[in-house]
Amino acid sequence: MASGFFAILDDIAALMDDVAVTSKIATQKTAGILGDDLAVNAEKATGFLSSRELPVLWAITKGSFINKLIILPIAFLLNWLYKPAIEMILILGGLYLAFEGVEKIIEFLFHRSKKGHEVVKESAEDEDSEVSEKAKINSAIRTDFILSIEIVIIALGTVIQENHPLLTQILTVTFVSFIATVGVYGIVALIVRMDDAGFKLIKKSHDKGFFSKLGHLLVKALPIIIKILGVVGTIALILVSGGIFTHNIHYLHELLPTWPAMLKEFTFGIVGGLGAVALFTIGKAIYSLATKK
Repeated sequence: MASGFFAILDDIAALMDDVAVTSKIATQKTAGILGDDLAVNAEKATGFLSSRELPVLWAITKGSFINKLIILPIAFLLNWLYKPAIEMILILGGLYLAFEGVEKIIEFLFHRSKKGHEVVKESAEDEDSEVSEKAKINSAIRTDFILSIEIVIIALGTVIQENHPLLTQILTVTFVSFIATVGVYGIVALIVRMDDAGFKLIKKSHDKGFFSKLGHLLVKALPIIIKILGVVGTIALILVSGGIFTHNIHYLHELLPTWPAMLKEFTFGIVGGLGAVALFTIGKAIYSLATKK
């Protein structure tokens, strides 16, 4: 009986070792999408009143965990029943990401009217600010859902290529998926609270010395970082969508073979986004006419 017990422990240790090794490989392959995920979600989690930043971020994080709980079993089931369905889902998700990215560019170029701090100030006084906050949270969770699908599929593809048993595949993909959420939103939380940390350093140092200078630097750096993340997040949305189109649509994969991969993906993302925005605009106009009394 004792030998049987130790044999079980040995099997568990071997399984955990396999999971650790495979998780390392899968994490390396998802590093690019995790970087994009960080940029996109950091941009999504900013623009709120200071008192609402962490509650909003926590709401998005919970939504991200729920996304993973939904995606993981469906991904394994579809991979077993009908693998092409995963590609179809990825392409639809890519269209949504491209739509979001191009919509942001159009908004910036043609509909700019107010600075970010003015919008936040007005939203605090607006009766509909709570509704606006919920809308932004829901938008962030939807974007996270698409990015989570990409992370899960890449991780799943890695463990399948390594020919690991099903249990190892499930444990590895689950671990990579959830560590992605913890890592990404943990870093985002640090970014959005930079100014608070800076103010505390200034207060504790009585606005003198090295820590005071560091505090002022953190306070001044936050708006710049947020602006950079806004730009990087938008570019990331387009690149991720273009990458999805390139890797999952054979015609596009073979098209423009001499172009650099990043330029090719950005171009496909822009074109896909413009198409999605046009379809959305036409659909919205038709719906408006149909419901008009």
